Amino acid sequence: MTFRRIDHATVSASIIRQIEDLILRGILRPGERLPPERELAERLGVSRPTLRDAIAELSERGLLTRRAGAGIFVAEVLGSAFAPALIDLFASNETAVFDYLEFRRELEAMAAARAARLGSDTDLAVIDTVYRRMEAAHAKRDRTEEATLDAEFHLSILEASHNVILLHMMRSMFDLLRQGVFYNRQAMFRQHTVRAQLLQQHKAINSALQARDPDAARAAVEAHLRFVETTLRDEGRARDNEAIAAQRLAHQEERAAGRKG
Repeated sequence: MTFRRIDHATVSASIIRQIEDLILRGILRPGERLPPERELAERLGVSRPTLRDAIAELSERGLLTRRAGAGIFVAEVLGSAFAPALIDLFASNETAVFDYLEFRRELEAMAAARAARLGSDTDLAVIDTVYRRMEAAHAKRDRTEEATLDAEFHLSILEASHNVILLHMMRSMFDLLRQGVFYNRQAMFRQHTVRAQLLQQHKAINSALQARDPDAARAAVEAHLRFVETTLRDEGRARDNEAIAAQRLAHQEERAAGRKG
């Protein structure tokens, strides 16, 4: 017989594979809400009971979560690669900051080179759009938005590299950065000169990617993250110097008070 009856389990498995693929490729992101059940069933062309079976299995596996009265969400799995105790150690250890930047420099440089070679025209258009938004935020002097777009820009490059392991690993690292585990990204945008330099560095990265020049893209990312490292080291030295200066001042005031006594 030419036609075979479609097994209900086969339809459910197809739904599962599709949602898994969207999560794996970073299209559905942690914390993102899925469309309402009725709408999602219509989009997929399946019955609601079949959709519920698929969602139940994905929920059991920890990929989706149902929130009472709110809907179905992609589970918050980022950052789970690190135990809370280790995250606390990262936050309290200055060495971790620079190890993190070195790690990013190596992997993001590779991702940028891959994006220049393998990214689609749409991938590069997304990166360019984020960069244009960075320019607009810079003009408005909105450092909060600049910091947010900074992460979005780098993540769009990782997405354009089309390596799902690299994407999820780095998303996990950026989630820790967003939580302030390594350093305060907004602090990087407080000084006008630093903000201007960061924008120019992102422009160089974007230009290399739009030109599909892997070597230039790699070099631009490396130069940018070395600048971030230097800036953070300089800020640390400035804090240390200020603490020493405060000690000197307190000592001079104590000596002056002693002479008056």
